[in-house]
Amino acid sequence: MLKRLRQLFSYDVWANREVLASFRREADPPLRSLHWMGHILATEYLWFSRILSEKSPLPVWPELTLADCDRHAEALAKIWPEYLSGLSEGALVQRIPYVNSKGEHWVNTVDDILMHVVMHSAYHRGQIASNMRDTGHIPAYTDFIHGMRQKLVE
Repeated sequence: MLKRLRQLFSYDVWANREVLASFRREADPPLRSLHWMGHILATEYLWFSRILSEKSPLPVWPELTLADCDRHAEALAKIWPEYLSGLSEGALVQRIPYVNSKGEHWVNTVDDILMHVVMHSAYHRGQIASNMRDTGHIPAYTDFIHGMRQKLVE
């Protein structure tokens, strides 16, 4: 399972970089897309912070510039692989208590949280792609299978 999680996080890093590169290619990327990208990055920090029982460095819906997004994406590109490299299979079943943004108390396993991080990010990258198309821009091609075929994902 750890091998697959590491691969999924490699995909996540690649896909986030692709989206940000598509923003840089546009003279003025849609603000809604940039807002979603900020949310993707903020929630990746949030879940990482929850696993470690720490405070997240960003609010769930931050107002980030493209430069801010680039900086946070690169930080997360180091944080997740480092965390995963030190993780054991047994640690995946560790139960993590947390309070969500609605103030509700929950407990989930590390495995569930890690899978959620990747799926949540992919969901919002889909929204970004749709928004980019709707506003006349060319979205990044971030399909997992494309990353695998092109050997862009480890």
